[in-house]
Amino acid sequence: MLQSAQSVVRNTVSIGDRLAGSEAFKLLFREGMLLVEDSAAYLDGPGRRESRLLPRLDALAYASESMRLTTRLMQLASWLLLQRAVNEGDLTFADAQGEKHKVTLARQDLATSPEVFARLPARLQELALQSQRLQARVLHLDQLIYGLPVDEARVPAVLGQLASLRAAFG
Repeated sequence: MLQSAQSVVRNTVSIGDRLAGSEAFKLLFREGMLLVEDSAAYLDGPGRRESRLLPRLDALAYASESMRLTTRLMQLASWLLLQRAVNEGDLTFADAQGEKHKVTLARQDLATSPEVFARLPARLQELALQSQRLQARVLHLDQLIYGLPVDEARVPAVLGQLASLRAAFG
């Protein structure tokens, strides 16, 4: 039974690996890098001018939200670049797992309350919400690729249950 369990673990196809090397990942990568560029252009140009026109408390909220946006995007860009390096063969999966601890990839909510967020410039709101959607997709893909490994100790129990089901339903 243990030999069969090891075979199941070795023969398991990782959906995350397939997604990471797919056209969908390439699209996600382009989308992420474009969002980084768009955000930088906005924050350095029109956003800077718009923030100067805000009342003091809203200007502080703008600063907090723009810092959170920048941090979120830098984490996402780092993860996307790391995964692209694996996909292109510049980095092994094992090396990426070692480097991954340097990339803090964690869900970040908005920095401000919904009422204050609604008073911020529309473009900052759009960028923050787009970055959150991108973050959710990257976190999901990260879980698929680097998530918890298959628990080999539980595979024999699963195989036993499958055998029981086969016997019951022929």
